[in-house]
Amino acid sequence: MQELSHLMPLQPEWQADAHIDFKQYQALYHQSVHDPENFWADVAEQFQWMKRWHRVKNCQFTGEVSIRWFEGARLNITQNCIDRHLSKRADQVAFIWEGDDPTQDAHITYQQLHDEVCRLANALKSLGVHKGDRVTIYMPMIVQAAYAMLACARIGAVHSVVFGGFSPDALRSRIVDCGSEVIITADGGRRGGKTVPLKANVDEAIVPLEMVRHVLCFANTGAETMMQEGRDVDYAALVSLQPDECLPASMDAEDPLFILYTSGSTGSPKGIVHSTAGYMVWAALTTYHTFNLRAGDVYWCTADVGWVTGHSYLVYGPLLNGATTLMFEGVPTYPDASRFWQVVDKHRVSVFYTAPTAIRALMAMGDSFVTKTKRSSLRVLASVGEPINPEAWLWYYEVVGDKRCLVIDTWWQTETGGHMITPLAGVTPLKPGYASLPFFGIQPELCEADGTVLEGAKEGMLCIADSWPGQARSIYGDHQRFIDTYFSMVKGKYFTGDGALRDENGFYRITGRIDDVINISGHRLGTAEIEAALNEHEQVVESAVVGYPHDIKGQGIYAYVILNEGAQAHATMDKELVAIVRKIIGPIATPDHIHIVSGLPKTRSGKIMRRILRKIAENDFGQLGDISTLLNPEIVQELIDNRRNQ
Repeated sequence: MQELSHLMPLQPEWQADAHIDFKQYQALYHQSVHDPENFWADVAEQFQWMKRWHRVKNCQFTGEVSIRWFEGARLNITQNCIDRHLSKRADQVAFIWEGDDPTQDAHITYQQLHDEVCRLANALKSLGVHKGDRVTIYMPMIVQAAYAMLACARIGAVHSVVFGGFSPDALRSRIVDCGSEVIITADGGRRGGKTVPLKANVDEAIVPLEMVRHVLCFANTGAETMMQEGRDVDYAALVSLQPDECLPASMDAEDPLFILYTSGSTGSPKGIVHSTAGYMVWAALTTYHTFNLRAGDVYWCTADVGWVTGHSYLVYGPLLNGATTLMFEGVPTYPDASRFWQVVDKHRVSVFYTAPTAIRALMAMGDSFVTKTKRSSLRVLASVGEPINPEAWLWYYEVVGDKRCLVIDTWWQTETGGHMITPLAGVTPLKPGYASLPFFGIQPELCEADGTVLEGAKEGMLCIADSWPGQARSIYGDHQRFIDTYFSMVKGKYFTGDGALRDENGFYRITGRIDDVINISGHRLGTAEIEAALNEHEQVVESAVVGYPHDIKGQGIYAYVILNEGAQAHATMDKELVAIVRKIIGPIATPDHIHIVSGLPKTRSGKIMRRILRKIAENDFGQLGDISTLLNPEIVQELIDNRRNQ
């Protein structure tokens, strides 16, 4: 690797408390790639095992595709999340819960967590839940959601968490696909001062489903709730009757831990299956090194438990490291846009992990909502979910972090289980807009469509050459779909579906989904690059770029642009935006159409629904699919009306 001094240098205090230094990272990375058996065996020794493995790694990416780690081992992940900490951390806070209402919070110690998880585990057993059964969890952001996940794992049931913002139809499809007979929910959830009727949604979802035997309902909001006799069970009443001890089930290393459905734009949802041992090791190690997690940290991941980020970096990863993890019920703009930073001050948060979407939205609100708080406890700032554009990165660093906190831009996927390409806090030099270097064991390759591997500073399809412990094992009930989706594009490699650019130092920048790459007269342009250029305009807070049919070039560039609050589009706005793109990328990237909008259609996890944007750009308004699960479904009609009036 070349000299990295031209990148953002790490301050001495950042490096002084890191678990390793950059030279150690390089040595450990080399071992993880060339001697994975011994590397991962050493990592795994820190955990409690009921039976040791006889083979660390047994994987193949061709033919039937088989991924097996720590073969022969037996364990229970909750022993490692909870029990092994009790001798030293029984009275340490495991969860801080911050309610939607700023006056409400709670602190749950590791001992209390153990007792609550065991009681709920015993309650599930009393309802006839056995090892291997699938249990659907449809909960708000309350600690009972984490209890439910851990209680399932305690008895060997496979949890399938469905985001509480999903519609009854979306919930039903996921229940049916994995064959859940038991659902854990709440009467409702609170979000931004509003109430979401979760139990009513469950009732609607399961009307035609005779397979559902029990619905365990937690009284969260006190809302009047219909309870069907014989099927519905009061959470508190049943759990209060149970003992606070439950022996952890002995699980094979490759037994499924959870199923998590990806919100694909077409076709039925994909139930991504993650195993027990490999996922545990991966979630623990990535949490430890990426965030430089250390004793005394108050760690806050803002993700919902309905997404993989909530699984790996709100619940499992922090608990496996014996950390204090914060769960937030609300939204960043309620009661006002200072809420995130008020919570940081209130609970002395040291590590903060959120999405670029939230960062950009708060940036548009102005600096005053940030600067009126102290944020002196912050040490590490991190981003997840999509590439963070350099402008937002710098705002995060300069305004939120007062130029003293590290900014960690993580790249990974539901299918990967945890971080894949990421800086390590205090270890890796930083470069705004770049996810930087691969985590231990990850062998990224840039490929052409024909599978040709590109060397040096190039741009191509991002593939992973070999397996890692946290890798998904299959799609539930459809292993062939797993093979077809991830291993058929480039034979013998895991195809991420993303494009990436690698610079002269080996740093990686994610350029967007391959299906979000636009082919302009034979030139492939990543939408993320064009968006980053548009976002450089001082009045632009966010943009989304899609391709649409063009008679001459094959595809044209259609840009949706959101301006800062209070900003108004003016006569020269389009010309200014075009000039910035031409300057940063070149004339080939000139947008053919710029559409100033008030918002973009997004999922509840903050992902932009580009499928809908492409349809609108193409003037195809008839096949937009289900928009009921969007965060802001009303924006779709606004965009359609604007497009029709152009």
